[in-house]
Amino acid sequence: MGALDDGQFGLELVDGVSVEVGFELETPPIEEAVKVLLQGLGEDINREGLRKTPARVAKALSEGTRELVLRGQEKGPIERWNADSNSYRQKAKDIVQGALFPEVGLDDGVGHAGGVGGLVIVRDLDLFSYCESCLLPFQVKCHVGYVPSGQRVVGLSKLSRVADVFAKRLQDPQRLADEVCSALNHWIKPAGVAVVLQCLHIHFPNLELGYLDSNHQEWVKASVCSGEGLFESTKAAIWSDFLSLLKFRGINVEKTCTRDSTMSCWCPSQSSSASTPCKIEPVHQMVAAVTSILKSLGEDPLRKELLGSPDRYVRWLKNFEKAELELMLNGIVCGKMDPLQPNCSKEEMHLELNLAFWSLCEHHLLPFHGVMHIGYFCTKGTNPIARSILESIVHFYGFKLQVQERLTRQVSETVSSLLGGDVIVVVEASHSCMVSRGIEKLGSNTATMALLGRFSFDDAAKNMFLQSIQNTSTS
Repeated sequence: MGALDDGQFGLELVDGVSVEVGFELETPPIEEAVKVLLQGLGEDINREGLRKTPARVAKALSEGTRELVLRGQEKGPIERWNADSNSYRQKAKDIVQGALFPEVGLDDGVGHAGGVGGLVIVRDLDLFSYCESCLLPFQVKCHVGYVPSGQRVVGLSKLSRVADVFAKRLQDPQRLADEVCSALNHWIKPAGVAVVLQCLHIHFPNLELGYLDSNHQEWVKASVCSGEGLFESTKAAIWSDFLSLLKFRGINVEKTCTRDSTMSCWCPSQSSSASTPCKIEPVHQMVAAVTSILKSLGEDPLRKELLGSPDRYVRWLKNFEKAELELMLNGIVCGKMDPLQPNCSKEEMHLELNLAFWSLCEHHLLPFHGVMHIGYFCTKGTNPIARSILESIVHFYGFKLQVQERLTRQVSETVSSLLGGDVIVVVEASHSCMVSRGIEKLGSNTATMALLGRFSFDDAAKNMFLQSIQNTSTS
C-alpha cells in the first residue's frame, strides 16, 4: 500500500493502527468506590437516577484514560504499572510506522518544498485529557507541525492519533506537549517537530459568596509548546513560519507559548486562591475510594504529581453535597423581598439574564456549567425580585447532583411559587460528559426551557423574552 513499514507489532492492525481485541476493563472495584463517594455526598445510591451511575462513571474513566488502562492491563492486576512513557512510545510507533509513505522532495536547488523539507501543519485537533492535580477533564486544541526528511511523509490522521494516545491519561499540559513531540520525532524521524497546545480547564467557583458573580471566569486558559530538531530553540526562524500558519486560522499563541513554562497555576486547585483555608473537609473514606480508583486505572497514587489529588477531587465533590435547600431559601427570601400583590393585573415583564451556575451531572459525576435566563411578570410599579435572590436560588439548585432538565424545572417552579405563576426559564450549559466520554463532542452546548403560566400560551411574551436573550448574546 506504499507504507515503508508493514507494522508487524504482535497486535491486530486496523488501518495500520494496533487495537486490543476483546479488551474490557474490570470495573467492579471502581463501581464500589463510586458508591462510597455517592454515599459520602449524602445520596441514596438506589435512587432511580443514581442506580447506574457507578457503572457509567467507571466506563467514562476507563474511556478517558484508556491508554493508561491498556498499558496497565498488560502488567496484570497485582503489579501496578507506573505510567512508564515507554509504553506510550510503543503505541505511537504502532500508529506511525504503518503510515509512512515515500514522497520525493527537492534533492537539488535552493528552498523547501512540501514533499521533503517543507513545513506541514495539522491544526485544530480537538482532544481532552484529565488533569492529574484534581482529576477533572480539560479540553485541548492541538496544533502539530513537522518538516519531513528522508523522502517520506506520514499519514496526516496519524498525527491526531498519536496526540490522542498521550492525552488519554492523567496529564499536565506541558508534559502532554513534550510527550507528543518526542514520540513523533522519534518515530517519524523528521528534520523537526513542533507541538502547540491551547488548554482549557474549568475554573473553580468561589462558593463562599452563595452565588456566582457575573465576572466569574469559566475557564483557566494556558498555551504551551514543545519542539525538537529544527524547532528545538523557540527563537528559531521556523517557529515564525509555524505561528504564521496558525494565524491564518485566527490562532494567536505567540505571546503565551513558551516551552519552559512551569505552569505553576494551571490547575485551579493549585492556584493561590485555592490555597486559602477551606471550610470543606474531605472524608477519609472518600479519599481512600478515589485512591483505589487511581490504582484500578493502573496509576500509582504515590507518584509525586498525584500526591494530594484524591484529596483535592473529594473537596471538589463535597461542593455538591446534598443539602436542605428549603432552609437556606427561607433565610434568604424572608425580609429581603417586598411582598407582591397576588390579585393585581400583571403588566410588566422583568428579565434577569446570564445568571451563572455550576452543577454536577449525576449520571457521570462530571461538571456542567453555563447561564440561566429568567423572565416573569409582576405588577406595574412593584419592585421586582432582587437579582441576588434569583442568583441564590440558581446557586442552591445547581450545587448538587443534577440533570439539566430537572434543574430547569426546579428553578422555574421555585421562582413561580414566589412570584405567582408566570415564569420562563432558559438554561444554556456545556457538559463535560459530552466532551470527555462517548461521542466526545467538544464545543457542544445544551439548552432547556420551562414555560409556566402566561408564558405557556402567550407566544408574544415568550418571543419577546427569547429575543432579549438573543440581543444580549449578539451585543
